[in-house]
Amino acid sequence: MLKRIEEIVKRYEALTQTLSSPEAYRDPDFAALSKERAELEEIVEAYRDFERTNADMGAAFAEAERETGEMRDLLLEEGYALKETLKEKEHALKALLLPKDRDDERSCTLEIRAGAGGEEAALFAYELYRMYMGYCEKHRFGWEVVNLSETELGGVKEAIVLVGGKEAYRRLKYESGVHRVQRVPETESQGRIHTSTCTVAVLPEAEEVDVQIDEKDIRIDLFRSSGAGGQKVNKTETAIRITHFPTGIVVTCQDERSQLKNKEKAYRVLKSRLYDYYRSRAEGAEAENRRSLVGTGDRSERIRTYNFPQSRITDHRIGLSVFNMESFLAGDLDEMIDALARADVERRLASE
Repeated sequence: MLKRIEEIVKRYEALTQTLSSPEAYRDPDFAALSKERAELEEIVEAYRDFERTNADMGAAFAEAERETGEMRDLLLEEGYALKETLKEKEHALKALLLPKDRDDERSCTLEIRAGAGGEEAALFAYELYRMYMGYCEKHRFGWEVVNLSETELGGVKEAIVLVGGKEAYRRLKYESGVHRVQRVPETESQGRIHTSTCTVAVLPEAEEVDVQIDEKDIRIDLFRSSGAGGQKVNKTETAIRITHFPTGIVVTCQDERSQLKNKEKAYRVLKSRLYDYYRSRAEGAEAENRRSLVGTGDRSERIRTYNFPQSRITDHRIGLSVFNMESFLAGDLDEMIDALARADVERRLASE
């Protein structure tokens, strides 16, 4: 670890010297070099902080050897406290050295689908839709609806949204999987608790260089958009359906009144799905495990349970339960997402 850090420090210092030149901004690689330096700065600062703590600990123990009585006890207490702090900082430094997910800084596509449970599942899917919308508003992420297939009772069969903003994928990627709800539906006359599911998929948005689509491999169909109860119906064919023959992926977009805008959004979603598809095939088992989180929507598999009678949300991957259903469904997800991110770091550190 120390050898790697030394290399990072040398690179950081070299970049600092290069970028401090008055003519540095003329370099065509100026932006890329500045970004690289910014990425290394956090590691360098953490290492320097680690070194300062290590030096303070050594000084405290050395001074304790020269003292007696109460002063010696105080210095030893300080030294042992610094030793514990040093362990924490070493752990944080190791976490910073883990390889970054190359997709973390990207925008993403969020897909929500009603699973088992009929209309109750569709109603829950709409609540998840509102929950993620609230979360994105709190974090100032963009929210562009691609497709919203509604039911007559106000539920959602499918929702596809483009979430824009730096690190949108990093924050939302742990939401992929089957979400289970346990509650008494409004239509339940005997007060029995029903179980329903929805699936959530979060895909990093592809960049132009990531995916090239051959026009011969796709078919574009135009049709009139429609909605529940005759809502949002257009008399002209503005809705778009793109079918990608090699993979069988189909994307529909009918949220905009403009055919061109629907086509642009549909292409963005298609590229995200193709990027995820080809990335998963290239990266093998680990990527397949990640993709398998989405599952089939069956009641038996889930990553998270929303128990309304107990106002409890439990994430089964890390065994964490929170008891704040109202604020959680309003988009207050940071406690859960932060815990999932920490667990992911611990898992990766353990496998190093």
